[in-house]
Amino acid sequence: MMALMLFLSFIVLIFLGVPIAFSLGLSSLFYLLMNDIPLNILPQKMFEGINSFVLLCIPGFILAGNLMNAGGITERIIAFTKNLIGHIRGGLGLANVGSSMGFAGITGTALADAASIGSVMIPSMKKDGYDASFSVAVTSSSSTIGPIIPPSLPMIIVGTLATVSIGDLFLAGTIPGLMLGVGLMIVTYVISRKRKYPKGERQSLKVIGKSFFGAFWALMMTVVILVGILSGWFTPTEASIVAVIYALIVGLLIYRDLKIKDIPRIMLDSMIGTASIMMLVGFANLFGWILVSEQIPQLIADGILSISGNKIIVILLLNLLLLFVGTFMETIAALLILFPVLLPIATEIGMDPVHFGVLMVLNLMIGLSTPPVGVCLFVTSSIGKVPIGRASVALLPFIGVSLLVLLLVSFIPEITMFLPNLIE
Repeated sequence: MMALMLFLSFIVLIFLGVPIAFSLGLSSLFYLLMNDIPLNILPQKMFEGINSFVLLCIPGFILAGNLMNAGGITERIIAFTKNLIGHIRGGLGLANVGSSMGFAGITGTALADAASIGSVMIPSMKKDGYDASFSVAVTSSSSTIGPIIPPSLPMIIVGTLATVSIGDLFLAGTIPGLMLGVGLMIVTYVISRKRKYPKGERQSLKVIGKSFFGAFWALMMTVVILVGILSGWFTPTEASIVAVIYALIVGLLIYRDLKIKDIPRIMLDSMIGTASIMMLVGFANLFGWILVSEQIPQLIADGILSISGNKIIVILLLNLLLLFVGTFMETIAALLILFPVLLPIATEIGMDPVHFGVLMVLNLMIGLSTPPVGVCLFVTSSIGKVPIGRASVALLPFIGVSLLVLLLVSFIPEITMFLPNLIE
């Protein structure tokens, strides 16, 4: 009964518009008060949640991403992809997806991708004659690639929760991320040909080479991080600091768009972003402790496995649950709450924790652009000034190909495990 009250209060707070971190904290406080549990358990469990060396890499990667953004990275990646594939029918749409794939390693968050690339690409596509709802659909769906291709904040959270190698998770997400990007490009191209959307002029190798050099240093950040972690040169936490130093060198000395006077503001923004994530992690740990106390994970596991012990059915049920949760819950919060609950079910049917981690992140990313309440859908619709209903209809073919990639990743473990197994 008390567990039901916990969930009801949490859901009510979310739909009242209370930030997810405070929804978790207030519903947990309500539970503690109703059960006469000493309130000193609250700071104890919050501290336990954030007392992890690996989580120290979160502020580093957030700061590195903000520094690279301020250094003009978005425009350079977009310019390179437009020069490379802009001459193909629907080239701006393809460049939109390609930019998201390149931008993924810089921020690692879908919302940042949707806002940054969307603010540039959606007006450009509309100006060139693309339908506004199509422009919004391309941007919203492709923004979900970000946290799958490394480096990725959700993968760091998964690695912390499952006590598995973050390097393995980064590698495991690479092929699914590329598959999703290619799939979205195919849909974009087919629709563009059907609707006869414009194509740009073919650029010379000199122009392409110049724009590639402009984007090269930004794209190399992902390579530096992956090679450093996998070679054992530095830990994920140390990698985040290397990324910050790299971003400072590129922004100040190579691109020269980053100004020293901007650094204090960037650091303040990064501290605010880090604080919000850490507060979320702390409250989620308290919420998770309550769930374990009420034996909710075991009840959910027994409930799903009682429906069927068939591996295929169980994976489909897990996918449906995660897609639904992803439409209304912030990704990191969903991971913190549900990953410890669902991981035992996944391992019970023989799934590797790395495989399940990537699968869960992919599900939640697709949910971010899924109607009716996907966060990335709201952001891009706002930029494109398109009603949610129209944007949702335009999104259907993109959601379709995303679900196809999800099914392939779900039932062909080699897609995710190939690169981690190759490196071992």
